[in-house]
Amino acid sequence: MLAQRLDDLLAQTSLVVTDPQKQQLLALVGLLHKWNKAYNLTSVREPGDMLVKHILDSLVVSPWLQGRRFIDVGTGPGLPGLPLAILNPDKEFVLLDSLGKRIRFIRQVIHELGLTNVTPVQSRVEEYQPEQGFDGVLSRAFASLLDMLDWCQHLPSAEGRFLALKGVCPDEELTSLPAGLSVEAVQPLHVPELGAERHLIIIKKQ
Repeated sequence: MLAQRLDDLLAQTSLVVTDPQKQQLLALVGLLHKWNKAYNLTSVREPGDMLVKHILDSLVVSPWLQGRRFIDVGTGPGLPGLPLAILNPDKEFVLLDSLGKRIRFIRQVIHELGLTNVTPVQSRVEEYQPEQGFDGVLSRAFASLLDMLDWCQHLPSAEGRFLALKGVCPDEELTSLPAGLSVEAVQPLHVPELGAERHLIIIKKQ
C-alpha cells in the first residue's frame, strides 16, 4: 500500500510530516500518475518509484530552505517545488517552467490539493522578471550549474541563495564559479532507497 510505503520512507529521514501533508503527497503522486499517461510529464511510471525518485528526492532539501520566498526554476511537473510547498505551508513558492502542459498540471494540483502558497508561471527563466528577489532559487536537473547561475542571476535577493539539486557533486564546475559568487555548502543528501548520490549545492553572492 502506497501510504505505508510513504511512512516507511519518511521513517528513514528526520523529516516531520503531518498526516494531512502525507495525504497531500499521496494525492500528488496519484495526479502525477494519472496525468502522466496522457501528458508524459515524467519518465518514472510507477507510483512507488515516484515516492522515492520525486517526492523524497524533493523533500530532503527542506531543512536547508532559509527564508520565505522561493522559486523553482525549470520545475517540470512541480519538482521539487510542490512537495516542498506541501511540507512548508508558511513559505511561498513560484514554480517556473516554459512548457504549458506542465504548468496546466501544476494548476490542477494546486486546485485539487487546495495549496495557497504556490504560484505557477509559464515563462523562460531569462524572460521572467520578478518584482522582488527570492530568498532561494531552486533547480533540480534543470541545467548545468554554470548555466543555472548565468540564467538565474537576476532572481535571488541580495541575501538570497542558489540551491542546486545535483546527483554526483560537480566538483569541476565548483572551481570555476562566476565572479561574485561563492560556495556556501556542499551538502550530501540521503534519499531512502534511491541507490544513487544526491548533493545540494548552496551558492551565495559575495
